[in-house]
Amino acid sequence: MADLAHAFHGHDAPSGPQAPSRDEAVRRARRLNVATIAWNSIEGVIAVVAGLAAGSVSLIGFGFDSGIEVSAALILTWRLRQERKDGCTQDSDRTATRAIAVSFAVLAVYVSYDAATDLVARTEPAGSVPGIVLAALSLAVMPSLARAKRRLAPALGSAAAAADAKQTSLCALLSAVVLVGLAANVLLGWWWADPGAAIVIALIAAAESLRTWRADSLEDTCCT
Repeated sequence: MADLAHAFHGHDAPSGPQAPSRDEAVRRARRLNVATIAWNSIEGVIAVVAGLAAGSVSLIGFGFDSGIEVSAALILTWRLRQERKDGCTQDSDRTATRAIAVSFAVLAVYVSYDAATDLVARTEPAGSVPGIVLAALSLAVMPSLARAKRRLAPALGSAAAAADAKQTSLCALLSAVVLVGLAANVLLGWWWADPGAAIVIALIAAAESLRTWRADSLEDTCCT
């Protein structure tokens, strides 16, 4: 949480309309990556454990999405390190962007299969209060982190950074979907709300996979 707070305040938030320099943008992006990895590592473990305990496919899928968010941050870390080695990063940026797109696709396939299986078998998950609390916390944190990343993408000239910001925005959206599904199951006894929420997660992830894969590269400012 300390890393996350540090990423949102002080030097990590633009103080005015002037865009940060490229070096400063790279430094901020690295700090945001550290915050992303720290938060999502904890979130992912808790979500998967709570999901397995409750038999909640949406919560398990949410936990795996946190793992993919970590992988996206690690991919972007690699992308930023390439900037030190090469005079131009267009090729590495394209590779990183495609890798993030594949991570979306993996999540979509896994979650859709599990959700469909649960719906056909009429598997009724148990209520998960820890899952509800976790989803609510994520919904409070992820939008701010996504905005901070999105502001840096133009200064970095990086489609990979933009894709990583979209992945964080997706995490926020999935938090809301999971929260609704878990709450409906606990409060209303709607067992189908959990796998239904998981299918929504899968559809969103599949759409983001295609959009990210087809994304045009931003102008690479280190090549200008």
